[in-house]
Amino acid sequence: MSNQPVNTKEKILDAARSMILNHGFAGTTVDAVIKQAGVSKGAFFHYFPTKNDLGYVLIQQYAEGDAKHLDGNMEKAEGLSDDPLQQLLIFVKLFEQEMKSLQEPFPGCLFASYLNNSELFDEKILGIIRESMLTWRTRIMDKLEEVIEKYPPRRKVDPESLADMMMVTFEGAFVLSESLEDSQIIAKQLAQYHLHLKLLFEKDE
Repeated sequence: MSNQPVNTKEKILDAARSMILNHGFAGTTVDAVIKQAGVSKGAFFHYFPTKNDLGYVLIQQYAEGDAKHLDGNMEKAEGLSDDPLQQLLIFVKLFEQEMKSLQEPFPGCLFASYLNNSELFDEKILGIIRESMLTWRTRIMDKLEEVIEKYPPRRKVDPESLADMMMVTFEGAFVLSESLEDSQIIAKQLAQYHLHLKLLFEKDE
């Protein structure tokens, strides 16, 4: 009996997350979420007084999970090598391998779904998304600066832009993968980013 409230709340969040990824925030109604989750209207409003309250909890959860994923793969890469270039290459490869295991196109990014309806959200929600993007940029850029110090690149590079390229690769590949119904596009694009890093920093023997 004690687990019931948590289960009800999670049903609502799971239903809403899936519907927002498929239809956008504007295209997802409270009634549709209630029907999909199989809960009462009273249960919904018990946990989420407004649709935007639901949106806030969803994006906060998504941002926390995203940060854990980023940190987990970076820590794993750092544990597998002491060399900053190899750490960075392993980091990208870990994400590539995850995406390669997909059987269906990736469902998409909740950040992108929200930003497509950015006019519906206040600064509190948009700020969570911005901070998440900056976290990725900073974490990868810090590693790139270690790499550049040890392995001067073949061409002049902007560490910030090169760090952002990984997120740009992800977001663009999500759209392409879904539109072409090809689950392997994301992995292939990450492989190209991995190759780009190798060509910039690895020296000919």
